[in-house]
Order: sequence, then structure tokens, then C-alpha cells
Amino acid sequence: MKQYKHVSVIGAGSWGTALAQLISAHSERVTLVPRCEEMAATINASQCNPKYLKELSLAPNISATTDLSQIIEAEVVVLAVPTSAIRNTANLLKELGLHSESVLVSVAKGIERGSGLRMTEIIQEVLPDHPIATLSGPNHAEEVALNLPTCTVIGCDNQEIGDQLLSLFSGPTFRSYSSPDIIGVEWGGAMKNVYAIAAGIVSGLKLGDNAMSALTTRALAEMTRLGTAFGANPQTFSGLSGVGDLMTTCYSPHSRNHRVGLALAEGLSVDQACDQLGMIAEGVRNTQSIQEQATLKSIDAPLLEAVYSILYQGKSPENAIQELFTRQLKSE
Repeated sequence: MKQYKHVSVIGAGSWGTALAQLISAHSERVTLVPRCEEMAATINASQCNPKYLKELSLAPNISATTDLSQIIEAEVVVLAVPTSAIRNTANLLKELGLHSESVLVSVAKGIERGSGLRMTEIIQEVLPDHPIATLSGPNHAEEVALNLPTCTVIGCDNQEIGDQLLSLFSGPTFRSYSSPDIIGVEWGGAMKNVYAIAAGIVSGLKLGDNAMSALTTRALAEMTRLGTAFGANPQTFSGLSGVGDLMTTCYSPHSRNHRVGLALAEGLSVDQACDQLGMIAEGVRNTQSIQEQATLKSIDAPLLEAVYSILYQGKSPENAIQELFTRQLKSE
């Protein structure tokens, strides 16, 4: 198994922290890059991240810094920042002169508003000469930090690079698979957050198991329809970044987007729900960006439209659900 000399993770949230711990077993040095110097100093002093996953003792070969110039020679750079920060982060790496052979791995799940670009497309646009991959799947950071069994998929159109990354993102309880369908892997990861908000609403309104199963089943069909319209392989949505991530995100209390849906069902506004969460729920922003792209391509996506109407048009969850059930009947 390949041993890396230096790997960096930009973004010290729960997922970035968990990934830094995971890959520390396969790299001599791991540099974690938080947003502020205070957090970096605390991580270095205590060898833990007190804000996220505070019970996790970080490996001794993990250190933190906010100075991106310290990672320009890293063999692999993991971008674990919010989707809204991907473009700016890529631009900073370009300005600093990131080593041309550094492999960039995006673990952000989303579609850029306006451009409709996936995260790896944004990175490729800014840093066109770098090998790029994406990682996505049913991977709650809290469970990964506890070494509970999980699987993920790495999308990369370069098989050699993809195979090398499998060895980096692996462990006794963490198994990675490769896929050449980077489009499908990213679209699956972005879309499932939208349906997790819907699942939180269904759960919060106590609509029952039948409703939840109907939601997730129709969500998978909608994900596949949307993703393939943008060039994805439909089979990808039967895998970890499709049905796998959809199930975990829709059913788990760890899911930020699910928790936003729960708050909406309780009558909170979108802003109140996000403030109560205290973290970024990517599904809120991505509902808007994905809705834009679905509209441009005239794709039938009633669940997406329902979530959009709740988040951005002030429609009540109850009315949105009623409209879904009173649509014209059709074949499955």
C-alpha cells in the first residue's frame, strides 16, 4: 500500500477532521487547515479539534496551520470546505503556486449557483493541470471518527490516480471503491441533500414509514433522471453516492439537512432552522442551484420543486405535500 509523504486537508470541520485522522495512517505528515489561527493553535496544543469531534484524539503526525504556503508541496490536497468556498480556495492555491503534480480531491457536495458547475469542474477551471477526484458516499463524520464500518466511492477519470487514492482513503473499517463516473458521483452527492430536507419534514410531521419509503424511492428516481440529463451513468445512482448516501442522509439524525427539515416541520423559518443548526446544511443552497439547472433543461423534478417552494417561496410543508399528492396520475 502506497505511503504518502505529505497530505493536506483544507477545512477542519467534522468531515475534514475525520478524514485527516483516516489518512494519517497512510501519510508521514498530514496538515489540517482550519479557518482561523485560534483553532489551529488549539488543535496543535491539544491534538484534538474541540469544536468538531472533540472526543477524537488526533494522530501525532497531524498538525494544523492557516498558512496555505505550507501545503503547496503536498502530494494530495483534500478540499473539505463548503461548496461556496471551493472556487476561492482553488484560486488561493493557484496564486500560491501549488505543485503541478498535487492531486486535488473534493469532498464538497454541491452545484455552483449560476454556472451549474460541479465542484471538480470549478477546481479544473482554476487549476487545469492537476489530477482531480471526488469522494462521496454514506459517510457521517461522527461514525467514521468512531471507527464504525463505512464505505465510500472515489470518482476519478484517471484510473491510475483513482487506484492510488483508494489506498489513501482506506482502513480496517473504511472501504473505498473507485468509479470513472465522476459526473454521477458528484451529482448524487449534491442531490441527496435536497431530499434529506424533505425527509426531515416527513419525519417531523410524523407522516409514517410508508411516506418515508415513498419519498426516498421517488427521490432516487428523480436523482437518476436529473443526473443522467447532465451526463452521468444511471448505474452510478444504484451505488454508494446514489442510493447509499440518500438512505443515510434521509434517515440519520446525524444529517444536517434532515435536521433542517425537522425544524421546518416544527414551524421554524428557513433562517431560524439554519441558525438552530449552527452549521452549514448544503441542501439549502443546493436546492436553489439544482432547481436552476433542472429548469434550464426542463427536467420533471416534483420533489425538488416542492422543497424549493418551501425554502424559497414561503410555501408551507403541508401545502407542498398536498400538491405532490394531487398531481396528475401517471405510470411509475
